[in-house]
Amino acid sequence: MRPSRVTLDGLLFAMITIINLQRADQWRGPGTTPNLEDIVIGRCYDYIETVNPSVGKKNCTAIWEAFQGAFISKDPCSVFPSDYERYINLTLHDIPMNKSLFWENNKQLVHRLSDRGKRYMALGDTLMGWLADNLHFCGSSSNSGFDYNSCPTSSECESNAQESFWRSASVTYAKHSSGEIQIMLNGSTPGGGFPMPSFLSDFEIPNFQRDKVSKINIWVMDEINGVNVAVRILQCVDFPGNPECTTNSGSGFTSVWMTMIPVWITIMNNYGNMND
Repeated sequence: MRPSRVTLDGLLFAMITIINLQRADQWRGPGTTPNLEDIVIGRCYDYIETVNPSVGKKNCTAIWEAFQGAFISKDPCSVFPSDYERYINLTLHDIPMNKSLFWENNKQLVHRLSDRGKRYMALGDTLMGWLADNLHFCGSSSNSGFDYNSCPTSSECESNAQESFWRSASVTYAKHSSGEIQIMLNGSTPGGGFPMPSFLSDFEIPNFQRDKVSKINIWVMDEINGVNVAVRILQCVDFPGNPECTTNSGSGFTSVWMTMIPVWITIMNNYGNMND
């Protein structure tokens, strides 16, 4: 009996399969957060019962199913913002007027300032952002679950589960923001306080709704060395007229309020080009 010959098509298929299996373990990003389901559902109940009960009752199990359904068992580089549409619809709630807070490169300060939605409501303080904040997640095309070993970074492929999630959430958050918009930038970031490209410049500012937004306030915050700096900054946010919050070179405390005309011009140019 003559041995069968391996066809060229069969050989190519085997090689592609091996490459894909190997690639799944070689992404540079962290793998899916362990106990992801328990974390997301637990956060959901915590949010609607204690953090922000005003959003009303939400079906946390359905929200979890919509969340994982966007990326589980999929090629981790073939997940798109539209895949999260059902999740966004299930988690959507009103964002109070004048309480939207956008930012770049100063997440920790922003969330200290927003105080879980009490002062402002940043994206991470909404239900859709709260559930996924600081989590890692991606599926695997080689099995029926999550990839706990590694997930692709945005530099490896843009259409990954996390990048697409935050793009979808950012666009939705911007479209539902109204009244006075607050934008907090980090003036100590190398390369400037208003990076481009960024989520703020690419997905948020272009989606402000002209008929909803009345004013844009830009805060450029510098990193300041000293004792209890974070507390002092937050105190000055609440009481900007206090003498201790004005520029005083002798005290070694630099004012956190700055005028940044180039950033303002850039943002207003983008704002002027928004879709009606």
